[in-house]
Amino acid sequence: MLKIEHLSRAVLKPVSLEVPAGICVAIRGASGSGKSLLLRAIADLDPCSGRVSLDGTERSAMAANDWRRRVTYVAADSGWWTDKVGDHFEYPDIAAGYLVRLGFHGDVMSWPVSRLSTGERQRLALLRAMVQSPRVLLLDEPTSALDPEATAKVESLLHEKINGGIIIVMVTHDAGQAARMSKRRFRMQDGVLSEEAS
Repeated sequence: MLKIEHLSRAVLKPVSLEVPAGICVAIRGASGSGKSLLLRAIADLDPCSGRVSLDGTERSAMAANDWRRRVTYVAADSGWWTDKVGDHFEYPDIAAGYLVRLGFHGDVMSWPVSRLSTGERQRLALLRAMVQSPRVLLLDEPTSALDPEATAKVESLLHEKINGGIIIVMVTHDAGQAARMSKRRFRMQDGVLSEEAS
């Protein structure tokens, strides 16, 4: 269970939310409404007020790196800090088992990052997060640069992870994706999170 209590920062008004294991929640809203701020606050990437806990353990009781391994944020445009793709993966052997499912062929792990398209970077950043076996994935527009075929592959893999008990909090502009992926749907407007009727 991911439990969020009165979490707020900057334009983000206090948010309280409980998400049990094996559930995806989707958040939609205009640019600048606070969606990404919320994900970053949950991940403890920015200063904020309020409380967040996972399976009864308070975020404040963990080292920041331990929390972020369990509660992993994947930005729409993730960072790459060395030249070779494989150097970004702590468990390249585990990642290799997913590459074909995400539409990769050949030895992408040996590629220079500069060779990757925006969509390839997006899929590999998601895979980089998943192979760490987080309990929670915080996904910011995870398929915004992907075509329908690649999006379907990503969504299939995410459904598999949800069925395995992972928690996903997803920001998406795509109403269809929100309907396909999530049990609960929310809208962020001017920093206020409200649940939409299912």
